[in-house]
Amino acid sequence: MKRRKVGNLLALAVLSYLSQAAMHPYELAKTLRSHGDERSIKFNHGSLYMVVQQLAKAGFVAEQEVNREGARPERTVYQITDAGRAELHDWLRELVGEPQHEYPAFVSALSMVSALTPNEVIPLLRARLDGLATQRAETSRQIEQSEAEGVPALFLIEEVYRLRLLDAEIAFVHEFLARINEWGPMWAGAHGVEFKPE
Repeated sequence: MKRRKVGNLLALAVLSYLSQAAMHPYELAKTLRSHGDERSIKFNHGSLYMVVQQLAKAGFVAEQEVNREGARPERTVYQITDAGRAELHDWLRELVGEPQHEYPAFVSALSMVSALTPNEVIPLLRARLDGLATQRAETSRQIEQSEAEGVPALFLIEEVYRLRLLDAEIAFVHEFLARINEWGPMWAGAHGVEFKPE
């Protein structure tokens, strides 16, 4: 994976939206929220302004103009540069074409789950299944609503991907629960407790 001058994925989103139109950071924040990007990229106003400044320092965006509406503070409108457009395309090609090693929190927890007893883990996994079912229903609802509004499927592909990941995680948790019944006595015994399957 290439080392980038600005490696925050929020920068990728900023470059993508600025490739469509010049905007000031407040407009960028509104656009990110209206397109549901908060579901994929963590940000707040402070982090967004910082990323825009980093992109400007790297030469990927440049000030187009500074304007003021009424008594509001001045707003700097940024546009993408040729270097920024090249960075956007190169970065996207890398992310789409090359699998990356990621560090999801649940995977980290699974690597240490034996520190808990199986009696504790079973209800936690059941609660996780409830949460996953809620997320899945919400994601499905968003896809259906967007399709009904005429949003092309291409612009919903990240939500479809999210849905498939939820399906895979739900299947995994069910499988893990079934395996705990096999491992339970040995696992509980290591903690000096009796296994109590549900």
